[in-house]
Amino acid sequence: MAGFAPDDDDSAPVPGARILVVATKFNADIVDMLRDGALDALRALQAQATVIHVPGALELATAAAIALDDSELAGAPYDGVVALGCVIRGETYHFELVANESARALTNLSVSRRLPLGNGVLTVENEAQAIVRADPKQGNKGADAARAALALVRLKRGVA
Repeated sequence: MAGFAPDDDDSAPVPGARILVVATKFNADIVDMLRDGALDALRALQAQATVIHVPGALELATAAAIALDDSELAGAPYDGVVALGCVIRGETYHFELVANESARALTNLSVSRRLPLGNGVLTVENEAQAIVRADPKQGNKGADAARAALALVRLKRGVA
């Protein structure tokens, strides 16, 4: 999950930034709240968003890589990615596998491509925790992930 501590620089618009939002279908009600928060934050900072959906958290990095390659071939590359999902602990080891491997794959994608990425994949104990974190009127972690990605876009634009 994106760790985000807002400051004055984070409210600076990023006009024309093209952001790919990859959202899971699993736990759709929660992810819909994350997506709404992310899209509101992107619009507020003048970024353009394209949303694609994938089955679950393990598919996020692969789908992002495919979409990034396609956009580069089309001559309209994305400036960054926001990954959104929700993994809720169950009774088996599957939770740890999905939580850890999805985070690892997203980090690998981001670092290997020098790609601004906001990780908005919630890893929680139960649905109540997920709702508090996802709801734009409460935790708004989707917006945090979008702002984190845009902070990295600003950094990349400043360094390049």
